[in-house]
Amino acid sequence: MAMMPALAEQPARFAPIPVTSIYRPLQPNGTADDALASGRLVHGQYAPALHASKRWRIAFLFPHLKDPYWSGVAYGVISEARRLGVVADILPASGYDDLQGQLHKMDEAIAAKYDAIVISPISLTANNPSIVRARAAGIPVLELANDSRSDELHLKITTSLRAMGMEATRWAIRDAQQRGLKSINIALLPGPMGAGWVKGEVDGTRIASQEAPIEVNILDIRYGDSERGLQAQLAKAILVKHGKRLDYLIGCTGCAPAALEPLKASGLGDHIRVVAYDLTGEIAHLIRNKEIYAAADTKGVSQARVAVNAAVNLLEGRNKEQPHTILVKLGMLDQQNWSSYPFDTSIAPEGYKVQLSYDPAKE
Repeated sequence: MAMMPALAEQPARFAPIPVTSIYRPLQPNGTADDALASGRLVHGQYAPALHASKRWRIAFLFPHLKDPYWSGVAYGVISEARRLGVVADILPASGYDDLQGQLHKMDEAIAAKYDAIVISPISLTANNPSIVRARAAGIPVLELANDSRSDELHLKITTSLRAMGMEATRWAIRDAQQRGLKSINIALLPGPMGAGWVKGEVDGTRIASQEAPIEVNILDIRYGDSERGLQAQLAKAILVKHGKRLDYLIGCTGCAPAALEPLKASGLGDHIRVVAYDLTGEIAHLIRNKEIYAAADTKGVSQARVAVNAAVNLLEGRNKEQPHTILVKLGMLDQQNWSSYPFDTSIAPEGYKVQLSYDPAKE
């Protein structure tokens, strides 16, 4: 049996997605986690939207397509655009060091007069003026996955990024307790400094470490773009500095797999356990093969599905009261629940080739 579902001719409706909707009033200019702490919470499920009444055009601004996480998000976007009968154009920048590229893509989307823009911002704050420009042009802007402190967004669709860091770290702590360890040393490869999800990872790890029933020491944090070669260099630098003192290494979707080769080369592969902050198909395979031990899961495909459906519902005027933020419930994968895990909420099907555009008029 294949790990991920086979590609379907006609996308079926997804199962309702467990979410927390957060309503105003709440802290101004805050993150999604700030909203979680200050807003009115409604726990429920996000159901599939009805087919669109017209061929709405929606632009999706991604930071890049260099790792499998964004491939999964792209799958969620295009499959839902096909089901709902709307145009979807994915406009990726070239990486987290390409803020100017993403700002240029935003200007292009505004000039092209899309009906809505869904942005996965590179920066917590540097994208905010461009969001203001889009709204001034009459284009609603939604946020997907990556966080922002903009109050000009119509809706945020993400997860608790702080909880992502907490859950990955708590798994390592539970694992250490089961092994009889009284204290552990950990190092982090969270991704590029300045990105909202990276701050959430690190904040969550610090909180879980402080609350842990055993002593947890964060020996090192190395920031950098999630590009594989750079992350391998950062992992090697951590291993050279800390060596056998280290018990766990926690890394982002591009970071955790990149650490494996330096670990093997150092001879520490059996000593240091790697945990991922998020889940991709690659990381799922590595968990099955016992090379990575566990991964938190922000449900990238589910987030994309909610974003497309929310954009269509907004354009159709279907919602009486719009939440400020929708948080998709996290998952956690390890070897214990691998065989029963709902991978279709997180990962593109086996053999999926990334598609950047869909237009129902061209079918």
